Amino acid sequence: MEYNFTVCEENAGERIDKLLSIFVEELSRSTAASLCERGGVTVGGKAIPKNYKTKNGDEIFVTVPEPKELETVAENIPLDIVYEDSDLLVVNKPKGMVVHPAPGNYSGTLVNALLYHCRDSLSGINGVLRPGIVHRIDKDTSGLLIVAKNDKAHMGLAEQIKAHSFSREYEAVVYGRPKEQSGTVDAPIGRHKTDRKKMCVTAQNSKNAVTHYRVIDSNNGFSHVRLKLETGRTHQIRVHMAYIGHPVAGDPVYGPSKVITSLNGQCLHAKKIGFVHPITGEYLDFDSQLPEYFGEFLRKNDIE
Repeated sequence: MEYNFTVCEENAGERIDKLLSIFVEELSRSTAASLCERGGVTVGGKAIPKNYKTKNGDEIFVTVPEPKELETVAENIPLDIVYEDSDLLVVNKPKGMVVHPAPGNYSGTLVNALLYHCRDSLSGINGVLRPGIVHRIDKDTSGLLIVAKNDKAHMGLAEQIKAHSFSREYEAVVYGRPKEQSGTVDAPIGRHKTDRKKMCVTAQNSKNAVTHYRVIDSNNGFSHVRLKLETGRTHQIRVHMAYIGHPVAGDPVYGPSKVITSLNGQCLHAKKIGFVHPITGEYLDFDSQLPEYFGEFLRKNDIE
């Protein structure tokens, strides 16, 4: 995998290992330092050491070796399957389940469960660690997720996501009440400057991101909102709602320091999904019920 970016004035003077850990998602600072020592990071065609201080306008080129694929084991984990045919399936993922294996979570994931359920019938486009995964939702976000059983279906679905014709609607409980009953947050999202695990609204090294919202009801300092994604950036809803001053309730990353621990993560549910079947051409849409944790929080705060 190769990356290249230009150092802006804001980041000039930073050590290259630190800067890489911010802008390249899969690199920790120690991994970035090791990469520098192996000659994998260059400026002007010359390898640079890990303590190189970047300059404004530096063209950084990074070559990251392909990771060794780990064997992902099939596990007999129950799945809430909303729809299934020979090309794809739609799953209602519970809160707390990781979508695909990653450091610290190599078992108990949705992929482990899919490998057991589908056997060899999953697309291979995203490699052995993410078979069938066309798009993802966060561990502590519940709701609908589509899985491709073959590469043709995968490519057809991916094209719809890229063209923004893949419909995704969420519901959330957020702090406060937005001034407008409905609105749009159009703000680019990129990697946080100092915390590589976080995203933020920024003009630097970012991608456009658009979220539409509508308030359903408000009470006791919270609002039940419906959200529609026009784009699908990492943590998009969580970042955008925090950006306008209404973070998602229970969010331990973008919410207030005093987290609502009873929610065990953000109160966010992927409720509806709609798309054209990539093989048959039929339009399909699905709606899921709000999970118990979500409904209980609404009832507790007397919100519809």
